[in-house]
Amino acid sequence: MPDLLVVAALSEAAENASAARPLGSRGSRGELADGGPAELTPTALAVLSEIPAWWAAQATAAGLQGRWLDIETALQARPPVDVPNDPPLGDSWSELIPEQVGAAYVEALSASTRSRHGRHYTPPELASSLWGLARTSLDLPPTNQVLPGLVVDPACGAGALLLPALREHLRASFEVDPALTLARLPNLVRGVDTDPAAVWVANVVFAAEMLPTLARVPDKVRRPLPALARVGDGLTDAQQPSRVVLLNPPYGRVRLSPSERDKYAHVLYGHANLYGLFMAAAVASLDSQGVLAALVPTSFTSGRYFSKLRTYLGREAGMSAVTFVEDRSGVFTSVLQETCLATFERRRRRKTRISSLGSSETTIASVKAQRTGEPWVLPRRSDDAVIAAAASAMTESLASFGWSASTGPLVWNRRSADLHAAWGPTRSHVVWAADLDGGILHRDAARDSMRYMSLTAPSDPKVMVLDKPAILVQRTTAPEQSRRLVAALLSQEALNERNGRVTVENHVNVLRPTVPEPELTHEAMTRLLATKTLDRVVRCISGSVALSAYELESIPLPDRDVVRTWNELEGEALEGAVASAYRLEGS
Repeated sequence: MPDLLVVAALSEAAENASAARPLGSRGSRGELADGGPAELTPTALAVLSEIPAWWAAQATAAGLQGRWLDIETALQARPPVDVPNDPPLGDSWSELIPEQVGAAYVEALSASTRSRHGRHYTPPELASSLWGLARTSLDLPPTNQVLPGLVVDPACGAGALLLPALREHLRASFEVDPALTLARLPNLVRGVDTDPAAVWVANVVFAAEMLPTLARVPDKVRRPLPALARVGDGLTDAQQPSRVVLLNPPYGRVRLSPSERDKYAHVLYGHANLYGLFMAAAVASLDSQGVLAALVPTSFTSGRYFSKLRTYLGREAGMSAVTFVEDRSGVFTSVLQETCLATFERRRRRKTRISSLGSSETTIASVKAQRTGEPWVLPRRSDDAVIAAAASAMTESLASFGWSASTGPLVWNRRSADLHAAWGPTRSHVVWAADLDGGILHRDAARDSMRYMSLTAPSDPKVMVLDKPAILVQRTTAPEQSRRLVAALLSQEALNERNGRVTVENHVNVLRPTVPEPELTHEAMTRLLATKTLDRVVRCISGSVALSAYELESIPLPDRDVVRTWNELEGEALEGAVASAYRLEGS
């Protein structure tokens, strides 16, 4: 959620909007005009109208006066809309720091715009942590350092990610000729975004950081401050190799043209997700010593659609560090995904450092860097490090042992007219995710009003019906639940009790054997999935609130000779045997 000062500034901007002169389109410099009109709400327009007064206050505080208080004179970038020439400074705005100005703009966008374009302002704490990870990968000492090369954010929005790097460079350059320091900045810091208004806000907040340096330049040789951000497509806009790419990309599935799909074929499997494309393009833009530091959902570490991306990353720029953000609901407004800060390096590192970030940062483990397209096994807790290391070394899985997983076919709201409380000869018993709670198949009373589905479509008997024994696994358990892996056996007896057939809803995965005699029986596999150790292995794999069928199939298993012995084990004997198998020798 935005902080209280940002909320107050938004409210004040909205109240003042009616008193300000009308905001309309205006001519602007080429790099802004090329981006097309921004989708601006009245509140977003009001926020833009407050910025000139904020700028004047910042320039005055830096010891500047005269023409340097006029933002259009002082900065080599023009706003994409009319803004007041001499507006009053609101009380709330007088206290805003640069990050909060950017946050005010992003928060003022409509919810649909933020959702459609994946626009979410990066909290300053995460921006600082991300730059810290990049510094570590660059082997920079702890004191302030000038930037060792070009630092780029290809989806810069209002500029949050680049601010820590820019500030450090300006502090480290204090003894350098201030005019020369400012002149060199466009070769060291660069932001790109498709939103002209966001680009202007970014340029303003970057320039605000330059004001103390500008104040040290003699007045007669002062020049307007450089624009470090420009309108463009960060996916295709890399003009020169980067030493560092800082990235909090937009995300969501996108449709690609045939030529675009060909271009990204090396990192695509099925659907294209925008953030995966940005990660691939960022790695491609790095120089020979380059580092990518990205704030992204963790789904790239395990999802099927990211398998080629994992292979590409492992080959071109291995993951040297990952920090899991513990409270995902507090990272961005309206974002409910597990999120991580990850760094990728051109240099081949043998290990990946793993930590978690909550109220403080906690070291978890250092594990062997993973470079394959299979799901990466990454512990979220230090006590899972040994299990993760053992699982990473295993070459077998549920799939290689003859088990196939699929997602239940029933999407209930698409077939709501066919759902009934009573059975009939043309109806099928519906199994809901809640029916698996506790690891025993039962009837959850809350779902009894939709307990049976009419088989009305010609394809229903083939697509919607399960009439053979299987193992049912909840697909939408969350990492915070006591168990991540919840499975129940659908035996022949259970099928008979349900008139010989069931229909499984899509919050349940169905696990079935693909060979006549799998290494583990249905009963043994169900018991295995109920062990504490397998639950911990899954927590090291699944980076999403949903446990996909692909991730389920990919659970690493020990050698066949070991697994076969588990058919006869139950209870504590099985728990002990499985725990021993996922323990590295000597640990």
